[in-house]
This record gives sequence, C-alpha cells and structure tokens, in this order.
Amino acid sequence: MTGLEILLLVIVLVLVLAAAQLVRAVSPFIINAVVGLVVLYVAQVVFGLGIVVTPIVIAIVAIGGVPGSVLVLALSLFGVAFVP
Repeated sequence: MTGLEILLLVIVLVLVLAAAQLVRAVSPFIINAVVGLVVLYVAQVVFGLGIVVTPIVIAIVAIGGVPGSVLVLALSLFGVAFVP
C-alpha cells in the first residue's frame, strides 16, 4: 500500500465513524417522531377524531413526538386549531 491509499483508508474510516455517531445521536429523535405520528394516526382512525393534517401539524408532531401529538389532539378537541 502506498501512502495515498493509507491516507484514503484513514479518511474513509473517520467518515464512517462520524456517520455512525451521528446516526446514534439522531435515532431517539427519529423514533420519537415516528411514535408521535403513529399516535396521531391511531387517534384519527380508531377514535374517529377529525384533525386536519397540514405541514404545520406534521412539523409539530415530528419535532414534539408524543407530547406534540397530544398537543395537536387537545387543540383539535377543544376547537382551538386543526379542526376540519
């Protein structure tokens, strides 16, 4: 192996380790967002709650997760926002 090949191997190894660390740090947020979206979907399908799904609702639920979906559900139930 030449020096250039070793350098490229080290760079690729560092990039793979950095990507793995990033995925490990972001995965709890992704799981929280998916669970929040599932809660919102179940509330609509099973309980028949009418919630207007807009990009704002999706952003609130994706960022807030389960508490965000509970907030959207509460605002919809009280007629404050997201009412069809």
